[in-house]
Amino acid sequence: MVPSRLRRTAAFALFTLALSACSSQPGPTVGGGDTAAPGSVSSPLVGKRWNLLLVGTSDRLSMPQKPYFEVASDGSVSGSDGCNRFTGTVSFGDSQRIDFGELTATRMACANPQGAQQVRDMLDNAYRYLIDHDRLVFFGPNSLVLGGFRDAS
Repeated sequence: MVPSRLRRTAAFALFTLALSACSSQPGPTVGGGDTAAPGSVSSPLVGKRWNLLLVGTSDRLSMPQKPYFEVASDGSVSGSDGCNRFTGTVSFGDSQRIDFGELTATRMACANPQGAQQVRDMLDNAYRYLIDHDRLVFFGPNSLVLGGFRDAS
């Protein structure tokens, strides 16, 4: 007998995959594309603040500060994992492909270092994304849900 949490997780993953297949948003453009100026990136993620909702499909983290990230039009990313500030780069590709590159973070003492690491791991492992209204979901290379954020702009 399959535990109810596993069934809910599987149902959520199937639902989000079905939504991604039906996505009506155009794919983002990598620098130098038709709608992006040279050296800039174009994506629905750019210019917004994304606050963490969940890690995985149901884990809410208790952190000293709300984890978030922001993507600038030059492809730089900055934010907080809930304890430490981080910076890095991000690139976008066809079919909602995303790649966070070389994230570096401060190393301050943290009440929940495992939670902070989970947030950074989610960004490091993000392969694709899906936006549904004000929600952003990251998927790994194996199409499993890594977690979700909400547009706080």
